[in-house]
Amino acid sequence: MEEALPAILLRIVSELHDVAYLIERVEPQLVDLGGPNVLDHPESLKVMQGIDLAVQKTRGIAEFIDTITGSIPASLTVDVATALSLVKLAEMKKALAGGAGHGGPGSWFPIHLSAAALQAAAFG
Repeated sequence: MEEALPAILLRIVSELHDVAYLIERVEPQLVDLGGPNVLDHPESLKVMQGIDLAVQKTRGIAEFIDTITGSIPASLTVDVATALSLVKLAEMKKALAGGAGHGGPGSWFPIHLSAAALQAAAFG
């Protein structure tokens, strides 16, 4: 399955922006879980700084890919069949293959996370 490389890269950029947004949404939920004094604890502050860094890095990678994509000719195609066959999540596979829109209903990444799931992810 041959596809134009710039189109593939732009879909990846979109997914990376979605991931950054989802990571960013964890912060206020952690504050809600930890109460008003959660940031008084050094470990909590480290977690929040780690979240901020993850968001910055994700957005930075997306912007880098977006920038270099502009210099890639649309005529350059790649075979994505092998890469897509390795993707295990069906919805993610559909999104990367050019299916569903990104960042909302139909996005491959779950937007609604329970408080328990967030707490388990953040605090082990």
